[in-house]
Amino acid sequence: MTIVVGVTGGIAAYKAVGVIRGFVLQGHDVHVIATEAALRFVGRPTFEAISRNPINTDLYEGVAQVRHVAIGQSADLIVIAPATANTIAKLALGLADDLLTNTVLVSTAPIVIAPAMHTEMWQNAATVANIAILRERRFTIVGPASGQLTGTDSGVGRMEEPEAITAAALSVLEKSAVPERAEGPTRTAEAPGDLSGKHVVVTAGGTREPLDPVRFLGNRSSGRQGVAIAQAALNRGATVTLIAAHIEVHPPAGATLVEVATALELQRAVTDAAASADIIVMAAAVADYRPASVQQAKIKKTETHAPLNIELVENPDILAELSAAERHGRVIVGFAAETEPDTDALLTLGQQKLARKGCDYLVINRVGWSTGFVSESNEIIMLDSSGDIVMKASGDKLSVADRILDVIASR
Repeated sequence: MTIVVGVTGGIAAYKAVGVIRGFVLQGHDVHVIATEAALRFVGRPTFEAISRNPINTDLYEGVAQVRHVAIGQSADLIVIAPATANTIAKLALGLADDLLTNTVLVSTAPIVIAPAMHTEMWQNAATVANIAILRERRFTIVGPASGQLTGTDSGVGRMEEPEAITAAALSVLEKSAVPERAEGPTRTAEAPGDLSGKHVVVTAGGTREPLDPVRFLGNRSSGRQGVAIAQAALNRGATVTLIAAHIEVHPPAGATLVEVATALELQRAVTDAAASADIIVMAAAVADYRPASVQQAKIKKTETHAPLNIELVENPDILAELSAAERHGRVIVGFAAETEPDTDALLTLGQQKLARKGCDYLVINRVGWSTGFVSESNEIIMLDSSGDIVMKASGDKLSVADRILDVIASR
């Protein structure tokens, strides 16, 4: 396949080399379009050596061959990595003032963009609106991730890693059902987005049950896996509601965010969202118990140092309630975080939980002091309603999210 990689002028341009190399190693014919600003960060010889093709930069080169049209017409896939806020704005407006934006306007191929910018720029209302426009036009948005940015800044806006971008783009390419190219310059391609038209509800993070105005019972979930599922669903064309309980990462732009604190609040939010949901993914770590009563003042130590007894009552089983309710074709996916080190025993625990919950799929993941909750990666086993393994996956949480959605979308 012919893949056009657009590189725009951000510091993350150096990571585009890894994206290009990933496509080349998969056997694809890769052509790079670099903006003038991109070449300030990475030189022309690097792009040409890695892509094994001359790069294209100038709108006015090859005018006789109408190059800005020919490149777009020949592309089976266009990937822009990094995509700066400026480039995203131009794409949303349909501007065409350089070779890359002209190529995008000409092409009917699927388009994947990997945004990269500072957090404030990503969260700016203009960028949020521009991303929403591109999603409506069936662009696939990969990332951005959260992490170290330029200088000492840290937050959402970091370009996804090359491996994740390559995997997401190739997944789009496979799903685009591009027919064999007929004679002549024009062709058609199905727009990407196997969840287009679907409403996906995702819960993420960890609930907190207050003991008093200062303290709470909680867990160590960061919400990263749930947020990754929400992002992956947006990338595939879904309308997404993210019900977030104390997440430690920024929610993806384009998702409807509902913030909750306790298990009871999460129950109400999910019940409301379920009315219009096609898919519900319960990735949040929900507290099994809550204090029977909440103290209105801070609990103090006693001078006698007597043990503190706190009565706990069981929280509702939200997943089981959703599964038992009228479905109307709705797909419900649960999560089971377990500390069991033995894989066979872990699988047995998951199958037992699946039988109790009655959901369509259950995702089992092992957690511990340094795995699962606090990691950028995850390792999962996915069971169907019969308790059979339908998928195993490991890797960064966005790639794991896509594997989960692959199973759901195939259903």
